[in-house]
Amino acid sequence: MKYICLGYIDQKKWETTPEGEMHEMMDECFAYDDMLRKNGHFAAGEALQSAQNAVTLRWKNGKVSITDGPFAETKEQLGGILVLEAKDLNHAIQLMSKHPGVKAGPFEIRPADDLTGMIRESERRRAAAAR
Repeated sequence: MKYICLGYIDQKKWETTPEGEMHEMMDECFAYDDMLRKNGHFAAGEALQSAQNAVTLRWKNGKVSITDGPFAETKEQLGGILVLEAKDLNHAIQLMSKHPGVKAGPFEIRPADDLTGMIRESERRRAAAAR
């Protein structure tokens, strides 16, 4: 089963981390990611640019409203995602508990939702409506 692991980071703290510490942390994280890949647990992962580069879309008054920045104004911002392949939630917790990135900020782990059935039903409805 796939689990989405959301890694959060305090951007100001990260920006003031000495370069040597930053490199050491990233090397540890990438080495652990390599181990996850080797064992078939790393399905995908992406780092995110600073929250300063984000935009948030909301539906407001019948149209899309665009706001600069992240949705939440918090100290810790989403820094990246990792898609993990694990047997169950306990296995995902076990794998991510060893990830060095947890030292930089919290990770939220959520089971990925399989939308296959919902997509098929939507396709059927849309095809029927097009007739």
